[in-house]
Amino acid sequence: MKRRSGFGVMCKLVGLVKPLTGYMILAILMGLIGHLCAAFITIFGGFGVLYLLEYEVPFSLTILFISVLIFALVRGFLRYAEQSCNHFIAFKLLALIRDKVFGALRKLCPAKLEGRDRGNLIAVITSDIELLEVFYAHTISPVVIALLYTLIMCGFIGSYHPGLGCLALAAYLIVGVLIPVVTSRLSGDTGLRFRTQSGELSSFVLDSLRGLSEILQYGQGEKRLEQMNGLTDELAVTEEQMKRITGRNMAVTNTTILLFDLLMLFMAAVLIQWGAIGFDGGLVATMALMSSFGPVVALANLGSTLQNTFAAGNRVLDILEETPAVREIEGQLEISFTGAGVKEVTFAYGQETILEDVTVDIPAGAVVGIVGKSGSGKSTLLKLFMRFWQVQKGQVLISDTDIEKVNTTNLREMESYMTQETHLFHDSIKNNLRIAKQDATEEELVAACKKASIHDFIMGLPKGYETLVGELGDTLSGGERQRLGLARAFLHDAPFVLLDEPTSNLDSLNEAVILKSLKEESSDKTVLLVSHRQSTMRIADHVYAVEELSKTGRVS
Repeated sequence: MKRRSGFGVMCKLVGLVKPLTGYMILAILMGLIGHLCAAFITIFGGFGVLYLLEYEVPFSLTILFISVLIFALVRGFLRYAEQSCNHFIAFKLLALIRDKVFGALRKLCPAKLEGRDRGNLIAVITSDIELLEVFYAHTISPVVIALLYTLIMCGFIGSYHPGLGCLALAAYLIVGVLIPVVTSRLSGDTGLRFRTQSGELSSFVLDSLRGLSEILQYGQGEKRLEQMNGLTDELAVTEEQMKRITGRNMAVTNTTILLFDLLMLFMAAVLIQWGAIGFDGGLVATMALMSSFGPVVALANLGSTLQNTFAAGNRVLDILEETPAVREIEGQLEISFTGAGVKEVTFAYGQETILEDVTVDIPAGAVVGIVGKSGSGKSTLLKLFMRFWQVQKGQVLISDTDIEKVNTTNLREMESYMTQETHLFHDSIKNNLRIAKQDATEEELVAACKKASIHDFIMGLPKGYETLVGELGDTLSGGERQRLGLARAFLHDAPFVLLDEPTSNLDSLNEAVILKSLKEESSDKTVLLVSHRQSTMRIADHVYAVEELSKTGRVS
């Protein structure tokens, strides 16, 4: 995780407000006027007291009373309008940020997301982004409002005596700037630890739910519960630290405000005694300060909560700013499939070389088999054809064109890729199949499923193709999931079919039906087939051992 300063995170998050700048300015103006109305209710009350004491005041008692009533009504309306505007900005931006995050995840997938902690990703997409609502609704406009409000109130109080204005400025700076900064420093990385621990707990719970049957089977329930309680206790300790810091922050803030109120009262009394100001000036200035801490108190309260918010923002920015392993290619001429191959390809995961100087030709209309021991690079070769990763040396070719010069959408349209593990969504069988072709007709769905030897099984279900598949396909066997994956590949109807262990979970009867379909399909398609099964390789026109193609036979 990239560590950024709180100021750095804040600047980047503020930058996302650009599309809604007009609304933000409106919220700031309404908030500023509303806070001034609140302060001047008390100030005009002071004028009313002076009027009753027969001091000269600029307004009649009637005007003062009407003004206070207007201020109160306007304050209530503007407070509501400001909060509505801020929350509109916040929730609109959250929607935009979620859209950006999902877009970033799409670009990072699959290379940068392999082995990524799913629970932490879910925490970022849900709770971390949700926490940014605090920043956009209760931080940006309050900071600007507090700054403008401070300048206006210091000018007003200073108009009675410069010393009183300087004292007011010191009070606002200590309450609104110094205390939040010190609190934030004292918080350290508590907010980041809280968000990280929260993500770890979410991941652990998700992992436990998915592996519940194994936990029960091997009697690991108590141990797993103990681990979960341990993570929960750690999270509770961190949260307690955050709450304690918040409580201390509020206590220090309120004590500081009281001390400055007393100090203002004392300074005003001294200035009155020296004849520097009149009693009326001292009273109004003191009441103005006492009633004007609202905006800076809002800043003081942010000192502890912002640590949590900035930690969440830091995790969101990590995803938005992460560089994809491969970038989508656009702007090239569309091509048609006429064959594939790799030429002197070298590929490594990090520092470990997997394939070295591999060259293989895959002619159009042929079934090419790739065999080899586990971890020899078979699956990696298929991923390179899909351009999930970029090679360090050599070329991956489609139609005698380097795939680095083929539009990504054009490339994926020419390829049907079936992985070892078929992912099924918690949706109907029909919708799970239509991922391969959104506008597929009923006839096309049935034809694809018959080729994959899964149609009869589907029709035996109570709702047929409308039957819901459990989360991650848990309601189906491994063989059934695999055949649905094959049906997707058939439905996509691409000229280049890449199959990674397509029959590993099938019995011999279903394997025979599917191999027959594959052989028939190969009349107008090219098939690259990876399998450990010798029986599967019987349909291949050419079979290569990956160890013989590469100078190193490690990893997959």
